[in-house]
Order: sequence, then structure tokens, then C-alpha cells
Amino acid sequence: MRQRLIWILLVAAIAALAAQPVLAQGAFGKVSGTCKDADGNPIVGAIVRYQSLDTGQKYDIKTNKKGEYMSIGIAPAQKYKVTLIQDGKELDHVDGVLVATGDNDPLDFDIKKHIEDSVKEQAEKANMTPEQVKQAQQQIKEHDAAVVKEADTVKMLQARLDAADAAVKANDYETAISGLTEATLVDPTRDIVWYRLAEAYAGSVPKQTDAAEKTKRLDAAIANYKKAIELRKQEIDSPEGKKMDAAKQAQAAKNLAGYYNGLGNAYSHEGNADAAVEAYNNAAQVDSSNAGMYYFNLGAALTNANKSGDQKMAHAAADAFDKAITADPTKADAYFWKGNNLMQLATMKGDKMVAPDGTAEAFQKYLELKPDGSHAPEAKAMLEGMGATIETTYGTKKKTTPKK
Repeated sequence: MRQRLIWILLVAAIAALAAQPVLAQGAFGKVSGTCKDADGNPIVGAIVRYQSLDTGQKYDIKTNKKGEYMSIGIAPAQKYKVTLIQDGKELDHVDGVLVATGDNDPLDFDIKKHIEDSVKEQAEKANMTPEQVKQAQQQIKEHDAAVVKEADTVKMLQARLDAADAAVKANDYETAISGLTEATLVDPTRDIVWYRLAEAYAGSVPKQTDAAEKTKRLDAAIANYKKAIELRKQEIDSPEGKKMDAAKQAQAAKNLAGYYNGLGNAYSHEGNADAAVEAYNNAAQVDSSNAGMYYFNLGAALTNANKSGDQKMAHAAADAFDKAITADPTKADAYFWKGNNLMQLATMKGDKMVAPDGTAEAFQKYLELKPDGSHAPEAKAMLEGMGATIETTYGTKKKTTPKK
């Protein structure tokens, strides 16, 4: 009886399995084709992208050494946009390609034929002469060649930039400088390469023991920052630059401000305070979103340059830190250095120190924001010297005993 029951259950299980649909072979679509460039040569290592117009799903298929591509795993019964991409650049596309189950007719990309057909269509509309048709075909061919060349150049430059990054991280500035210098020779129109070369020169300065070599490298950094600034400004002011959308314009401005900031840092290390002030001010004007950082750097440059306690320079530094605070009220160090510079403007009234208005408040605000900050002992000492209130934590004040 038990064996019969087991047999009945087994038959039922088999019947249930038989009732389930079996995924038929060939339930996917097979796509294939050949890709040729404007000279009729195979396009090797390109991407043929099938993107479903129904679901948005993408299938990327790479071309082989013969320019051929093939995939058997494309979801069928959908329309696709098929795009030929090389080095991130679209070379051609076809819209509304229906992929059926099983084998589909090859979809080829022939850039040369595409150019000829495009020119022929335009020629018919414009009644172009055979010579004009030939010229138009050549122009399109040259344009496509330029697009490919641009992609190759960008790829090469990115490799140089990546290698320079790795070298800088390893404190190997000489390798970074060498590679980036070669990159500027390959394509001297890229502002980012000149900027990175400037950064590499500036970064190498502290490693030098010879004063003349330090000066030489700072001069090289300054020259390269200026070149980067010049190229970036040209791009922003060009007709193409004026057509950029708001996001790209904002990014271009941030890049330019970063170049000015680097230039200001180099001038500051060189001891040229006036040039540093101009560079930092330019950075703040170009990129107001980061003005707090640029004004802080400006104040730091003036503070560091003021070796003799010049009151005019101390006042200018305090003003710069004030601007940094206005741009970013949470920047604790700006309060400390503002107070530090204002202390240089203090006077003595009898045996009592009289600091300018805002001095004590600057140190108090620093202690509010950073009660355990690296400058906290100095800030407290300054406040005690003035007989002022010490702010140790938010909202908690400790009254000092004024000195007699």
C-alpha cells in the first residue's frame, strides 16, 4: 500500500513537471554585423550598443579584429536603438531596429557608405554639382577622422595624467614632471595638463635643498599656472564656451578659480604677497561658492608675509579673514587668525592692552567652534591677556579675572 502511494505521488510529480512550460531554444535574438570606417577598414575594438526603446536595457557588444560583432543574448520582440561607439564617441546609429527571436539579418555599419548616402541626399536637395558633392564628402570624412583623433588624444592624455597621479602619490615628482611635460608637447592646448604640471612643480619644491632650485621650480609652477589660466579663459570666452549649459559653465569657473588659487599659493611661497593677493581675489570673484577658502588663503599669505609686524598688512590680513568668515561662518581658523592679526593692531593704555573691536569676539568664536582646537591654548592666552571672557564650549562662559 505504501509503495503504491509513493508511486502515485511520483507520477503526479512527473505530470506537474510536464505541465510547466519549457524555455525553448532560441528564445533570445541573435544579432550580428560588420563595422567599417570612412576608409573602408574594419573598426576594431568599438562598441555596438543595443538599447531597448521599450525597457531601456542596454547590451554592449565589442567588435573583433575584422570589425565584426555578434551576440545571441538579446531580448527579442523589442525595438532597439543601435549605436556604434568608438572611444566614447558616437560614430553612427540606427533607430527602431526590431529584434526577433532567433537569427536576425546582419546590421552593418559602413561609415564610408553612410557619408556617401548623406551627401547624396543633401546634394539632391541643394542641386549640388559633382565637385561640390566630392568636397562635401571629403569634409565629412575629415571631420570623422578628427573625432577619432581627438578621442585617441584624450585617451593618451588621460593615461599620462593617471601615471602622473600615481607618481605624485609615491612622492616621485620628477617622473610626474617628465610625463606631464611630454603631454604638453603632444597637445599644448589642454589647460588641465598645464595645471597638473604646475602642481607637480609646486609639490616638488619642499624636496629641494638648493635655494636656487626652489626658486627655479616655483617660477616654473607660476608659468604653468598662468598657461592653464590663459587656456581656460580662452575656452570660457569662446563661442563654444558661451553655449555651454549652466552646469558646465559652473564647472569651468571652478576649474579657473582652482588655477588662480594654485597661482596664489605659488606666489605666496615665493614671497610675492601683492601677486598672491591678486590671484586669490581673482579666484574668489570667479567662484563665489568657494570664496571662503580663497579669502582664507589670501589672509594666510598676508599673515605669513608680514615678518616685521607691519600694521597695514595685518589690517589687510584681518579683512581677508573677515571675508572668509562672511563666506563661511563655520570656518573656525579664520576667526583665530583674524584675532591674531588684530592683536598686532593693539595699543597699550598704561599697563593695559587695548585691542581693536572684534578681537576678543574672534577668539571667543574660535573657541566656540573648536574648544579643543590646536589654537585653543593660544586663543585662551590672548583672551586672558585682554582680561576678556573665555568661551570654552558652546554657551558656557568662564569669566577671567582682569589683570591689574
